[in-house]
Parts: sequence; structure tokens; C-alpha cells
Amino acid sequence: MTMKVKWLVTIALYLVCQIGLAEPDTVSEQAIVIADNQLDASTSRLRRSRPGGKKRPTRETVEQSTGNSQSKPLQATVLEKNIRKKSQKHYRASKPVVRRQRPGNKARRSASRVKETQVSEANRPVSGDSLSRQRPGKVLRAQTLPEQRDPNQAGGLARIFPPPRRRILDDSFLPVQDRWRLGLAIGQPESLMDPYHRNVLKADRPIFGDDVFLSFSVISDSVGEYRQLPTPVGPQASRRAGSLDVQGRRHQGLFSQTLFMPISIYKGDTVFRPPDVEFRITPAITYNYADVQEKRALVIDPGNSSNRHDKHFALQELFLDVHLRNVSDRYDFDSLRVGIQPITNDFRGFLFIDNQLGVRLFGTRDNNLWQYNLAWFRRIEKDTNSGLNDIRKELRDDHVFLANLYRQDFPVRGFTSQISAVYNRNREGNDKRLFDKNGFLARPASLGTERPRSYDAYYVGYNGDGHIGRTNLTVSAYYLFGRESRGTFTNEDTDIRAFFTAGEVSWDFDWVRLRISGLWASGDKNPFDKRAEGFDAIVENPLIAGADTNFWIRQSIPLIGGGGVALSGRNGVLNSLRSSKDQGQSNFANPGIILGGIGADFDILPELRVSTNVNHMFFDETAVLKVARNQGSISRDIGWDLSVSSIYRPFQSQNIVFRLSGAMLIPGEGIRELYDDKILYSVLGNLILTY
Repeated sequence: MTMKVKWLVTIALYLVCQIGLAEPDTVSEQAIVIADNQLDASTSRLRRSRPGGKKRPTRETVEQSTGNSQSKPLQATVLEKNIRKKSQKHYRASKPVVRRQRPGNKARRSASRVKETQVSEANRPVSGDSLSRQRPGKVLRAQTLPEQRDPNQAGGLARIFPPPRRRILDDSFLPVQDRWRLGLAIGQPESLMDPYHRNVLKADRPIFGDDVFLSFSVISDSVGEYRQLPTPVGPQASRRAGSLDVQGRRHQGLFSQTLFMPISIYKGDTVFRPPDVEFRITPAITYNYADVQEKRALVIDPGNSSNRHDKHFALQELFLDVHLRNVSDRYDFDSLRVGIQPITNDFRGFLFIDNQLGVRLFGTRDNNLWQYNLAWFRRIEKDTNSGLNDIRKELRDDHVFLANLYRQDFPVRGFTSQISAVYNRNREGNDKRLFDKNGFLARPASLGTERPRSYDAYYVGYNGDGHIGRTNLTVSAYYLFGRESRGTFTNEDTDIRAFFTAGEVSWDFDWVRLRISGLWASGDKNPFDKRAEGFDAIVENPLIAGADTNFWIRQSIPLIGGGGVALSGRNGVLNSLRSSKDQGQSNFANPGIILGGIGADFDILPELRVSTNVNHMFFDETAVLKVARNQGSISRDIGWDLSVSSIYRPFQSQNIVFRLSGAMLIPGEGIRELYDDKILYSVLGNLILTY
């Protein structure tokens, strides 16, 4: 009886679906569940039998085995098949059937199965607590997501709006006078006191029109020095009563303050080429103070005190530079410069480095591989105590003609070669005697005959600077020839024949650079043989063997008892026996010098560099010293020069540079015979501020 009731319920539900009383999607799950449970044998899929095994028992086989099987009418069988198809259709629409695959076979999916899978994925409910599970096979309707909150508001932060757009003419462009004023157009500030940001005084924008610029700088150079040097005793008076010594007390102090103010006005776009026209002027104001322990060491008048205050105004630069033409698409050019201008004939300042009045034609060729200079200079008189130009005095009758040619990447890449020819024409032999500001004889030098002289000196040389592989190399060689109207120790014409050579090689190892330096300037073997063989430069300031850190290069050591000259000049390495490097004439009757040394630079910090130097020096010849001092025997050994210096740049730039150095000369046999065996030393502090 129970089976009949179940069948009647199933048939009734099927008829309801067929006549449209209810939608297929709203058919209760109970009908499908009942159909699956009650008609298990007829509606479920036949299970595959295991290969070679027995089939799983079904409900019909169980009922047959138990004797409870009953025959079913034909109409019931048809209804069972229709309900089974209906239930399978709804089930497959909601969940794809995954077929079992044989081992090693790839899965095959028909186009309809792929489409069913895509539909199922598209209809998958969005995760969220507010969305409930859906019945399989039911197409989901569009769900409304919760409103998203502003994260700034969630965190209690106020919303940041972009700045308002500037009002412009037609909302498409902003008018700018030129690219130099672009910063002003967008509101970038300028400051005359700040050299690191936009500044009209640093040529960041034109001052007139669109291509006239102004560049203004201020450089403060402060030097303080304490030293011990041989100091002669004044023949007229001394601060020590009863003193009979030739040499006095040696302690000396020096302070100098110099202010340079270079001003440059130029026209032209200098990004890729030189300016069309440039006018430059550099005034300088200097004050210096010196204190010694002996009278007449600073000023010839013994009535003056043993200290000196001095000040001076100078013009170090005053020139006009005109760009003549461009000779290539890469802005190779020819330019002409007229006026007081800086000039350096070689890389290290061995022969001629100064600020002098002249005319210079210079330019480049072949994409800057070739560079040349053709120049004429007439030397300006110098101030005695500062060494700066003295434009209030007449020009010297001393002319310098030079021509040099540079070739980059020759003979190897990374090395620059230069050949030069220099002619020094001096006609001061007929001039009156010149006494410097302190009252000492400057021209002619108080040495030998002390008679005025003129000379023609010709220098030809080769210079090179650069690197070959990892080896840094600088070389220089000059041959000097010419003639002078009378010699230093004779009244007859004298031929000039001399030579000079120098070199420095270095290697870099991480933060350390090791250097080896060598220099040889020939000396005169016989001051009376009408042949002057001592090499002398025009104006030198050598950068070798420690430069002005080196005691012998930095200090001017007087030749006491041999005349009013210095054995070596200030900031000079040559033993030229001049009255002054700045005001005196070249002297080709000198002992010469041989120097050899080693050094090292240590970049301890990006802001701090420490340098050390050890040099040993000799006179090349001592015949001239024997004659000047009327001394029978003088050794060639000058002695050992030891120095150490530190350079500190707190901002890793040249705006603030502080240098502290110390040097000493351990006398060799030659210095002990000229002076004594006391160690000479100096301590120097230098502060450079640049705006």
C-alpha cells in the first residue's frame, strides 16, 4: 500500500510540471529527492562494473533475492524515465559532470561542456556574509555590493585636492619669454644669496635680452704661516746688542688676506659652444702682515720695526674675448682674447704661468682633438709683497711670444700631448736700476757684476699628461738656447744652453694614490766661460713633488753672504739666484737642481684628503755658489724635504676649502756648509671661501 501512495505523489508532481501550473525552476526539491530515493534502481545512473568483477547489487536484484519484487506497469516505467531525464538535466545545469579518466589519457571537454563551465563560473555567487548559497542550476541575479568608504575618511584624514590650474590664455599653453625664465613662470624662487639655486648673479638667466648673462663670484683667500728660515743680520743695526753673527734669529710669522671678485658678462648660448663675446674683470684687494726677529730683513731702512703691514689693489683680469667663427658642426672654433688674462704654457706650470697683458688667438679642431694657442704678452710690473699686478707702474720691456699645440688621445687613448715654442725677449739692459717697495735692488740683481743686461731666450719643449692603462703619467722637457748681452759674472756676450726635464708617475689603489716624482734642471759649470748653462723659467709655479706643501718650493731662502738674491724663490723649485721671481730677470748662471721623491694621497673621507711627500734634492753644479760666496768647497747635497698636508672640504665642493700643512728640511752637507745644521720648518694654514 505504501508503494502505491508514493507512486501517486510522484505522478501528481509530474503532471503539474507538464501542464504548466508551476515553472520548472520552482519545482520543489522534494519531488527530485523523492524520485531519487524511491526510484533508485530506475533513475540513478548505472554504475560501471569493475573489469572481471561482479556488478554491484541494485535494489531490484536485492528485492528479487529477498522475494519482495513486484511487477511494475508500463506507464510507471515511462514516467520513471521522464523524471530521471528531468532531474539529470537540472543537476547538470548547475554542476558540470566530471568524468573519470583512464590513467594516462588526457581530459577531453566538448564545446558544450566548456560553455557550461564558463556559465557556471560567471554565475558563481560573490563571497560575502550577506549572500546566501544558491540552489544548483539557478541563474543568479545581479548583486548590489556594499558602498565603499573613502580610506582617508576611514582613517580620519582630510582629502587632499590637487592645486588649482593657473589661468592661461586659451587653456593650451603658457607663454614663457625664454627657457631661462621657465623657473620664474612656474613659481620657482630665486635668491641672490644662495649660489646653489637659481641666481641671476650665477648666469642662471639673462640680465639683458635673451642671451646676455652675468657671472659674479667672490673668493676669499686667507693664509697664516709660521716658519723658521735663515735670516741675515742687518749690517747697520741689530736687535741684539753685541751680536757679531752673520745669521740672526730665524722665527718668522706671516698673514695675508686677499679678496678676488671676478665679474664676467658674456653674450651667447654657452650650452654647446663658446660665448660670442665675453668681457671679464677681476679686481683684487690684499692685506699682508709679516713679523721677523731681525731689523732690515723686511725693509732696507734699519730704523723701521721688524714687522710690516702692507695693502694693495690689483687688476688680475681685464680682457675682451671675441668668438671669431665656428669651423665645424661640432663647434670647433677660433677666438681672440685681448687684455690682462691668465696664461699657462704647460700642464704643471714649469715655464710660464701668470696673469699678463697680451693678445691670444686660440681654438680647436677635429671635434676638440686639436687645440692651439698663439699669443704675445708684455709683462706687467708686480707688487713686491703680494705678487699681484701693479697697473700703476709702467710696463716692463719684457715680451713673451708663445705657440703651442695640443693633441688629445696621442700617442694612446687617454693621454694628451703638447709641443710648444716660447720666445722671451728682454730689453731691460738699458733701463735704470729698479728698487722694489721695500727698498731692495730688484733689477739688476745684486749678484756678480750687478750690471743691467738684456737677453733673448728660446724654449722648445714637449709636455704630456694623462694615463696609460692604470698608470697616471705627467712628463715635461724643455731645451733652452739664446744669447744675453752680458753674463751675470762677466761683461761679455754669453751663449745660453740649458735643459729641463720632469716627470711624475702615479697609481691608484682604491682610496690611495702612490706617486714617484723626478726633476732635473741643468746648472752652470763655469760662470766665466761665456756659456750660461743654468736653466731658468720665465715665471714658474710648479705642481710637482707636493707643490707648495714642499718646503723647498714654498719658501724663499736667501743666499746670505752671496748677494741680495734668493737661493730659491717663493713658490718655485729652480735655484735661479734671482732677486725676485716676480720682479727680477731670468738668471742663467745658477747651480740647477736634481730632485727625486715619493708621495702618497689618501682619500680618507669624501671631504678629507691627506698627502705625504718625501723628497731628496741636490745641486746640479756648485761652481756658481762657490764664486758668489767666495767659498772653496760646497757639497751638492741639499737635504731631505718631508711634508704632510690635509685638505678638508666640508660640502665636497670648492666653496669651502681648508688646508693645513707642515714641512721640514733636514739639511744635507751642502746646506750645512752654506748655513748650519739646524732643521728648517714651516706650518701653514689656508682657508678659501668661494661664492
